[in-house]
Amino acid sequence: MLRAYACRKGRLHRLEPEETGQATWFDLEKPSPEEYAFVTKVTGLSLPHYADLSEIENSSRLSVDGEVLTLSLPIVTRMAGSLEAGVCGFVLSPSCLVTLRFAPSLLFHQFTTTTPAEGVPDSAHIFAGLLEGVVDRLADALEKLREELDQLSHRIFHHRLGSRTPSRNAERELQGILVTLGRNYDAISYLRDSQLGVARIAPYALSAVEWLSKPVRDRLKSINRDVSSLNEFSTHLTDKVQFLLDSTLGFINIAQNSLIKVLTIVSIMGIPPTLIAGIYGMNFKFIPELSWTYGYAYAWAVMIVTAVAPLIWFRKKGWI
Repeated sequence: MLRAYACRKGRLHRLEPEETGQATWFDLEKPSPEEYAFVTKVTGLSLPHYADLSEIENSSRLSVDGEVLTLSLPIVTRMAGSLEAGVCGFVLSPSCLVTLRFAPSLLFHQFTTTTPAEGVPDSAHIFAGLLEGVVDRLADALEKLREELDQLSHRIFHHRLGSRTPSRNAERELQGILVTLGRNYDAISYLRDSQLGVARIAPYALSAVEWLSKPVRDRLKSINRDVSSLNEFSTHLTDKVQFLLDSTLGFINIAQNSLIKVLTIVSIMGIPPTLIAGIYGMNFKFIPELSWTYGYAYAWAVMIVTAVAPLIWFRKKGWI
């Protein structure tokens, strides 16, 4: 899908298809070959494809050809309620900006409706505004993750104090916490990858071309400072996830050790009666049960009850 925007009265406005050639910003979302070819013809720029943007080498993600910057940025998108990694490409020239992305992003939609009126938002101003939007989204996502980790911490440590929850339910709860921690760790890794991408792009753009205006350069420097603080915060969250993971595994080990201890005690309690029965069993002259009419059925009933009763007790305790 191709969306084209131009500045009118100090704000970005989406252009009709017949006006696309007047655009300052071409936003390509899952572009078709025809859209690739059209934007290439209109702008005269060489546009990278998905395989090019997915390269991890720094030289592949950041390049300059004369006055044209080609940049690749890992971004995070929310799909089906969870964060997923994506990639976004920027082709920046003095006259226009082309963005290429391969997943829906609310950031790009909201940016077109909230861009402040700062005179004519040329391609560099739009580029800086998008990077600022990415950083803001990263900060919001990290803050939400911090709240989730605080809630998990409360569930792991405070809520469990004095709790009489059956062991079976407690084990399921801890397993659920492990799954949540794994998802949070994935989310943090996606966010950190995007932060590192912004941290590379901002200083590279400052040093690679000279046509950027002073206001744009100041915005890029501010973005670089913001990303540095986010990197420190994401490192803190990573350490917290690791701590909560170790704590959860520790609680699971404690619960399993307690269960093994109880079962060991129960098994030891059965050793003396078994030993006595092995030595003296059926070695008596007078055994009243031998003449019982229903002695056989009674023996079966006792065996069944003694087998089922421990299972019911274990179930009630939540051990099985």
